[in-house]
Amino acid sequence: MSNGQWYPPEWPDRIRALASGELTAVTPKRAATVMLLRDTADGPAVHMLRRRASMAFAGGAYAYPGGGVDPRDHDHLVRWAGPSLQTWAGRLGVDQASAQAIVCAAVRETYEEAGVLLAGETPGTVVGDTTGDDWEADRRALVERELSFADFLDRRGLVLRSDLLGAWARWITPEFEPRRYDTWFFVAALPEGQRTRNASTEADRTVWIRPAEGAAGYDKGDLLMMPPTIATLRALEPYRAAADALAAAGEQDLTPVLAQARLDDQGQLVLSWPGHDEFTKHIPTEGSR
Repeated sequence: MSNGQWYPPEWPDRIRALASGELTAVTPKRAATVMLLRDTADGPAVHMLRRRASMAFAGGAYAYPGGGVDPRDHDHLVRWAGPSLQTWAGRLGVDQASAQAIVCAAVRETYEEAGVLLAGETPGTVVGDTTGDDWEADRRALVERELSFADFLDRRGLVLRSDLLGAWARWITPEFEPRRYDTWFFVAALPEGQRTRNASTEADRTVWIRPAEGAAGYDKGDLLMMPPTIATLRALEPYRAAADALAAAGEQDLTPVLAQARLDDQGQLVLSWPGHDEFTKHIPTEGSR
């Protein structure tokens, strides 16, 4: 681990196997994650969860609520507020059905893992307290994939508030990883009347933390994060209010960030993320030692 950055110990061997043709890259699954913000006297804080140490992937690392896209949310048109599906498709770089599924995943995962729902009974409202037993039953059904998010919205008569989200970044898991995700990062503000809770079975704690404070913890090695998490966290530092970050979302570059691995002149493996020099890592090989 360098600073608070997490590198799986098996990466060097997998990188070599990919370079030699012994490893075939798997196709990444689509996913979405949300940087949920709330204003404080010292500026906006972001909601983060810490993955359980027992997790096979990135155990102990801090992340945002997020998860995979549900294919069932592609075809069932939902009640929608905010930018049109055509606009979202252009912003996300996908077709309209995929855009709906990706935005649904962002809203669903925020509800599943933080108990916060970006939806309302009308295009201009947001639901209030979602902690009742009936809400919890629906949330668990979503987690277990017994219920699609589109069907959940229909049953509840809710409108998805896509206008409360801003697309912020897109990162793709390196080709040498066995589990790969093509992940869109969104930013959103905590709706009035709602509160977060640790509803995720994959997390052992949650925190509200200012981006600068979180980045400082990473730099000292106190907070463990993967490159996409700390990169997006640093990008939030300049904003003095959640509304400012949301307003700036449309200006963010959604060009996918994909790690690259190569051998340098000394025979070392060089792992890098284009546009993010702080994550470059030189990994000695047997011939370079």
